[in-house]
Amino acid sequence: MHYPLKQRTFYGREKDNAIYPIALANLALHGIDAPHLWHGNTLTYGESYGGLFAGAPSQFDVALMNPPFGGKEGKEAQTNFAYKTGSTQVLFLQHVIESLKPTGRCGIVLDEGILFRTNETAFVQTKRKLLDDCDVWCIVSLPPGVFTSAGAGVKTNLVFFSKGKPTESIWYYDLSNRKVAKKKPLTMKDFDEFFKLLPTRADSERSWTVSRSDIEVKNFDLKAVNPNKVVDEDERTPEQLLDIIEAKAEEVAKALAVLRK
Repeated sequence: MHYPLKQRTFYGREKDNAIYPIALANLALHGIDAPHLWHGNTLTYGESYGGLFAGAPSQFDVALMNPPFGGKEGKEAQTNFAYKTGSTQVLFLQHVIESLKPTGRCGIVLDEGILFRTNETAFVQTKRKLLDDCDVWCIVSLPPGVFTSAGAGVKTNLVFFSKGKPTESIWYYDLSNRKVAKKKPLTMKDFDEFFKLLPTRADSERSWTVSRSDIEVKNFDLKAVNPNKVVDEDERTPEQLLDIIEAKAEEVAKALAVLRK
């Protein structure tokens, strides 16, 4: 059966009471004739309104997600997942893996802590399952402050994966040194080189590949650590630094003497 693109293609979930009607209006303004948006807590399955979600499939071809940063969930949500934790993002990661069709694809925004934390069992188990069930083919390390205007100043990453085969290696691209400010937001132009390199997953000053075996050695720490990054080292000797401090102290003493006069 053929379904029109704008009627049986896009489905979404939203918990916040204020954002839900805004999301509906946004979809309608973009020509989505039938906005299939579910209102409730995705992780507890607590439904506020599901009328527009009737007939939605249980699994999807593509998922685009931006889970809440730093959110905490209680036992009601945790009981629905194999790897129990209070971390909203870790639970959402488990949720999206199960929500994808066998060949489904996902792009998700995750904060840095989810990638590097290995001190909680559920974090490690979830990332292992991600790499076992899905091919994580790219992680883009974003600059700090990308989501500050949305009330979240945490360091974030874009994680892309396809379900159906395990991860053998991950291609990383590093944008972390891009300075983001209110008048200098991240734009598509910042991704020009990324899109040039993406088809071949080529190495560059900003990109590199990490093997599955190296990831396992690090206990599934997925943080982007650019091996090509040049670190500026202060090569001055302790004696030179002491001379500089002494000279500055003399300048301060002279300034104070002028003020006392």
